[in-house]
Amino acid sequence: MPTPVASYMIRRKVLKLLGAAFYVTDDAGELLGFCNQKAFRLHEDIRLYTDQTKSEEVLSIRARSVIDFGATYDVHDDNGILLGSARRKGLKSIVRDEWHIFDAEGREVARLKEDSGNLAVLRRVLPAIEFLAPQKYNLLTPSGELAARFETRRNPFLYKLHATAYDTPGLDPQIVMALGFLLAAIEGRQN
Repeated sequence: MPTPVASYMIRRKVLKLLGAAFYVTDDAGELLGFCNQKAFRLHEDIRLYTDQTKSEEVLSIRARSVIDFGATYDVHDDNGILLGSARRKGLKSIVRDEWHIFDAEGREVARLKEDSGNLAVLRRVLPAIEFLAPQKYNLLTPSGELAARFETRRNPFLYKLHATAYDTPGLDPQIVMALGFLLAAIEGRQN
């Protein structure tokens, strides 16, 4: 297994009335970033800031189209430069979540898949299964190398997504962090 280069937790409060608030912390619990997703948005726009003051934007994730089950999300850095994009496989994701990851030039650099097809189906039919067998995702390069691993950790009041990123040439680490937010915001919202 490759050596991890980053590890962090994305937390989302489940009982927030409107929108979603996300906190990114390192393994020591230190705040790395904050995101406040607005409710009732037709065009998904997720922004990561250094803290809750929202004075310094680090990353933005924007859907290319209005409400689309198989949408493509563009990831931009703090200067608005396109880093890459992630496209959700719409119909395929009904059974098992899958995302295709592209670099800034549009070349596919990785795929993100839910760990097990059988468990994925069980989680959708019997949501309580997720407490016993949490969702796990592997981000794999076209050659099959593990680039990152995401794992949900749930309780009734808090959604947690633990991410471990590995040194992967050709894959921007900010794209990996953006995938964590997409999983927490898009996939996490469905559960």
